[in-house]
Amino acid sequence: MKTVNSINFLNKRAVIRVDFNVPLNDAFEITDSTRIKAAIPTLKKILKDGGSIVLMSHLGRPKEGPTSKYSLKHIVAEVSKQLGTAVLFTNDCMSDEAFLKSSSLKNGEVLLLENLRFYKEEEKGDEAFAQKLSKHGNVYVNDAFGTAHRSHASTAVIAKFFTPENKCFGFVMAGEVESINKVLTQSQKPFTAIIGGAKVSDKILIIEQLLGKANNIIIGGGMAFTFVKAMGGQIGKSLCEEDRLDTAKKLIENAKQKGVNIYIPTDAMIADNFANNATTKECNITQIPEGWMGLDIGSATIKQFGEVIKNSKTILWNGPMGVFEMSSFEKGTKQVAFDIVEATKNGAFSLIGGGDSVAAINKYNLAEQVSYVSTGGGALLEYIEQGSLPGVKAIEE
Repeated sequence: MKTVNSINFLNKRAVIRVDFNVPLNDAFEITDSTRIKAAIPTLKKILKDGGSIVLMSHLGRPKEGPTSKYSLKHIVAEVSKQLGTAVLFTNDCMSDEAFLKSSSLKNGEVLLLENLRFYKEEEKGDEAFAQKLSKHGNVYVNDAFGTAHRSHASTAVIAKFFTPENKCFGFVMAGEVESINKVLTQSQKPFTAIIGGAKVSDKILIIEQLLGKANNIIIGGGMAFTFVKAMGGQIGKSLCEEDRLDTAKKLIENAKQKGVNIYIPTDAMIADNFANNATTKECNITQIPEGWMGLDIGSATIKQFGEVIKNSKTILWNGPMGVFEMSSFEKGTKQVAFDIVEATKNGAFSLIGGGDSVAAINKYNLAEQVSYVSTGGGALLEYIEQGSLPGVKAIEE
């Protein structure tokens, strides 16, 4: 894999696609700078070599061109702080002024371009737009895994305007790709995939892919109730996708045919209302009374899932076991997180991916105790489903 370590950037100007799509509050202050911090090692390597940097990113989903709300000017101070050097800014990415600024950069200088998505051509993957963007540098670096599943101008198309020796992955991209490949193609057995979240429909493709790779698939979260109902269970008013009952049955049958153990909760923490102060009790997951809903996995399930996880050598976790944002229904998700940590301490490789799983790992301050925490939820899922991504292929071709 070709990374920034493969290139000496002395006297070179690197145009780098980063993912600085960070959350801002109403005062335009950054509430989580994780994505900026993740890119810093890549940038520091280039500056240490004696190169200069042009940063390009998107922020939010601007619909009608440039708006102050989505301007990257709001993040300049934080990028400067994290990098330890003043970052220049241009309020456009296509103007003559922008190109004059980028071409005038001295070694050691950094320029941040305005939001790429202020141009509709970015998301359309417009080739002329990508070619013009490529003029901002003489080496292209993609370090934006979170958008690598998009065939956008700055993530996939731009790479064709650089020779193979002048394009590479940044450390974020390289770490993501290596970690996913470690799970999908080099996994030590037993390999356990823990899949949670609300909807079966969101996870069908990933489960189908994992049936050919995993030894164990653990199903949790709201999607579990579709499986329970498909097998004839009574689920009260728990979340259920009625149009996916046949899909759930087929997934269970396919797992049996392929010799994959599929684990569905046997009990649940149920509530009479979707609220933290609701009346709660545990019951058999196939016998949830009318008017009650399952909002977390139960004690017996937590124990069973824990035994499977702790006996695993490779673990992929995508999706919570319940409504972990509410303290009354976080026990399942929290225990799964700690079980993964224990397995990791005992030598397992653990990859955490998807927004809610990452949020859970961070909530319990366990990010440093698992093998890898993925920065791109959608990109991670698509990589597993398809085996690669447009932004990855563009560098490898």
